Amino acid sequence: MPRLQAIREWVAAQFPGQAFELAPASADASFRRYFRVTLADGTTRIVMDAPPEHEDCRPYLKIARLFADAGVHVPQIHAEDLAQGFLLLSDLGNTTYLAALNAHPEGAAALYREANLALVQIQQASRPGVLPEYDRALLERELQLFPDWYIARHLGVTLNENQRQTLTTIFEKILASNLAEPKVFVHRDYHSRNLMLSAPNPGILDFQDAVYGPISYDLVSLYRDAYISWEEEQELDWTIRYWEAARAAKLPVHDDFYDFWRDYEWMGAQRQLKVLGIFARLNYRDGKAQYLDDMPRVMAYLRRTCERYIELKPLLLLLDELENRQAQVGYTF
Repeated sequence: MPRLQAIREWVAAQFPGQAFELAPASADASFRRYFRVTLADGTTRIVMDAPPEHEDCRPYLKIARLFADAGVHVPQIHAEDLAQGFLLLSDLGNTTYLAALNAHPEGAAALYREANLALVQIQQASRPGVLPEYDRALLERELQLFPDWYIARHLGVTLNENQRQTLTTIFEKILASNLAEPKVFVHRDYHSRNLMLSAPNPGILDFQDAVYGPISYDLVSLYRDAYISWEEEQELDWTIRYWEAARAAKLPVHDDFYDFWRDYEWMGAQRQLKVLGIFARLNYRDGKAQYLDDMPRVMAYLRRTCERYIELKPLLLLLDELENRQAQVGYTF
């Protein structure tokens, strides 16, 4: 394993004369891998391995500084080697919010309160021209993952002209809602697998794709999480608490919570369509079949929103058609 050997040699150069152990820490849905370095005195660090031919560490470095300046807890950068694609980071521990919530669901209120406050801090630091725009082209490109990977590849369905037109019309309505929202810094994957139980809480990871875009995006990532779900009454409570904190912080949220909630749900529809496409792609292109297990939860979020808004009902009917077609050709969901 020449790359693993290169990591060992680079870590040894950071800690000359010190013995250390190197063990896998985690991997994510990209080409990045993470290793935990444990020194003889018990000190730990994390090595990010981001092969330069696939990943660029510079956005990570920029956004780490940006978010740290906003006052939230992100890994400190102890060393970097952009040519090899290595970063040496502080260790935020090994307990994700997801693990903590599954082990102790009674602690959810406190964890989500801290996640809300950290999100408000990030959004308060927002200013245009610093991060890439979450513009129409990017939002639309993400939506296209749904027909390309979920419908065509996962379901094995070729849409007819009427179905394609239905999808195009719905996408336009969703995009119009998304693009009308006020803009802030958007982490873009703010959920239970990227938040760590740490002091101060939460530790925030996987922010390298952050953009400047719709204010409700990160909140819907948090509360319509692909990996854990809550009763809608609980979701509403936590969302209202965020909205109250955002208003107190003078963030540009609607004065009427109903208007904010509508934006939140329509933003969720965009994200859920994207995530269904991404999970299908992770399975068929990258061999990461475990993401298929989370598709039903994501689809349930999408269906619930489509049932609530008459403008999205054609998408619900299309989903019904697609699922019927899936059953007829022998697929199981």
